[in-house]
Amino acid sequence: MTTPQPSPTLLCPAKPVGIVGYGAYVPRYRIPAKEIARVWTGKTSGLPVKEKAVPGLDEDVITMSIEAARNAMARAQIDPAELRAVWVGSESHPYAVKPTSTVVAEAIGAVPNTQAADWEFACKAGTEALVAAMGLVGSGMGKYAMAIGMDTAQGKPGDALEYTAGAGGGAYIVGPAEEALATINASYSFVTDTPDFWRREYQKYPEHGVRFTGEPAYFKHVSSAATHLMEALGATAKDYQWAVFHQPNTKFPQRVASQLGFSMEQIEPGLLVPLIGNTYSGAALIGLTAILDIAQPGDRILAASFGSGAGSDAFDITVTDKAPARQNLATRTQDYVRRRSEIDYATYARFRGKLTMK
Repeated sequence: MTTPQPSPTLLCPAKPVGIVGYGAYVPRYRIPAKEIARVWTGKTSGLPVKEKAVPGLDEDVITMSIEAARNAMARAQIDPAELRAVWVGSESHPYAVKPTSTVVAEAIGAVPNTQAADWEFACKAGTEALVAAMGLVGSGMGKYAMAIGMDTAQGKPGDALEYTAGAGGGAYIVGPAEEALATINASYSFVTDTPDFWRREYQKYPEHGVRFTGEPAYFKHVSSAATHLMEALGATAKDYQWAVFHQPNTKFPQRVASQLGFSMEQIEPGLLVPLIGNTYSGAALIGLTAILDIAQPGDRILAASFGSGAGSDAFDITVTDKAPARQNLATRTQDYVRRRSEIDYATYARFRGKLTMK
């Protein structure tokens, strides 16, 4: 006898909430995938991305989060002292014991009367923080909360991940719906114990399950989260102007979009992975910033993250008439994408600390 499955439960705050400010950051350095291939395989075709973003010697998750947070504050036009939480999701926090979030909160002027914490859930650490921000603001415990997804993702030299593991992310300020440039109508999370990707303590580079990372990891979780959300809201892909999905490579988000009934035109503005790589905790969030940069009042957006281990958070978002006036108050995401300085593999290896001497 088959055990009946429970109905999907949407996460809907008691008080309507939305995005009052958002911002992105992408480092300027780029290493082409063909340069990585030149060193390891000599192949020039069939590469998963065109190039990826690489942090400079003076950049890490803290510095990049501060840049994205300042962009979000510029669009929100609020006093940073009103933030009741600053949460940073990442799988590459610079310290094992010392929070990223307190440094970010200090840099933007949110201390001391705020809550701060670092979040982890592989690539969906950022959207975990966003769901929590919805809960904090929606419950009335605070008027504004900031959620950031940011990574300087690692890839073992010569491994498939080295081609796609990029850097960057997005920051979001959640506040009352009446002040929002985009309302968050509902969220749904789908998680199981699916160990497709992991990194043990003291390991420098993560391990992955190769093809196992597609099925039953990425596709099952992203499609389930998005499907349950849409079914619960009585919506289909045709009801959305835009959609963004987690981007480990170029093919996965295109395939899951097609499976769910979305067109390339709907996902193209947020599909940044070919030019900046997989930004891990920031992948879905930075794609959403690119869409918010161009979205018009009334546009409806579906966003779905993915985190190995595994899970997906899906969001139903509607753009308000406050969006157009705020889009140009900070650097747009595509401007960061277009701003680039190409580097070779030797420079990349030095920037990322690939060579170690004992």
